[in-house]
Amino acid sequence: MKFSAAVLSSALLASTALAAPLTAKRAARRAARLENRSLTRQSNPPFKPGTTEVISLKSGTSEVEYSENWAGAVLIGTGYTAVTAKFTVPTPSTPSGSSSNEEYCASAWVGIDGDTCDTAILQTGVDFCVQGSSVSYDAWYEWYPDYAYDFSGISISAGDVIKVTVDATSKTAGTATIENETTGTTVTHTFSGGVDGDLCEYNAEWIVEDFEENDSLVAFADFGTVTFSDASATSGSSSVGPSGATIIDIESDSGSVLTSVSTTSDSVTVEYI
Repeated sequence: MKFSAAVLSSALLASTALAAPLTAKRAARRAARLENRSLTRQSNPPFKPGTTEVISLKSGTSEVEYSENWAGAVLIGTGYTAVTAKFTVPTPSTPSGSSSNEEYCASAWVGIDGDTCDTAILQTGVDFCVQGSSVSYDAWYEWYPDYAYDFSGISISAGDVIKVTVDATSKTAGTATIENETTGTTVTHTFSGGVDGDLCEYNAEWIVEDFEENDSLVAFADFGTVTFSDASATSGSSSVGPSGATIIDIESDSGSVLTSVSTTSDSVTVEYI
């Protein structure tokens, strides 16, 4: 069938008219989500599965610990003042058998404290969320127990290589930095005191988290694999890697183990299973 220019023009106008409201609705939903997130999005210490009780991790153990919300590696000691790593941003998907109408999320971050010291966590990372065919990413910083706050001035896409770093200049001050090495953009937030909790500098972490919104954990996304490479922490005047760190996997309320974590001398790999 051959269409005239007038018919084609009318069809395009109609298509544009239909697309514009849909685009506006998507933008409105995202704006509402971001506004809600800025008021309620929070990381937490690692909880025992099915509880809000913090796991008391033990260093030097070969046994894997299980948490409701953390998967990754934790160094336990004293004097940790900086943590860094790189990872490639994954494309999240909805877990098998899940609803396409619900949003599923996960977050990759590095941090100081949060376990054997649960009064504060200095952390920064990237959230990745999926709802149906729509995927979104947010770069953020947090000094727990305050909420997380989004960075502005940085965009993140699947496949980007992201470097995340936290640096404590004291137990109440420090910086959180995210560098998108793919786009050449860097953002930093400086905490200069007045925070809600003091660091102990007992823990260094590389974590994929099922974070919290509106006082409950978000539906957990299938994130594939996140590998923290060039992973290191500063303890005193020394740089140490995650080899020998305590490993945590996420266990759901139903008892299903959702992640598999492994470490090398300079990497932490977290796989959704």
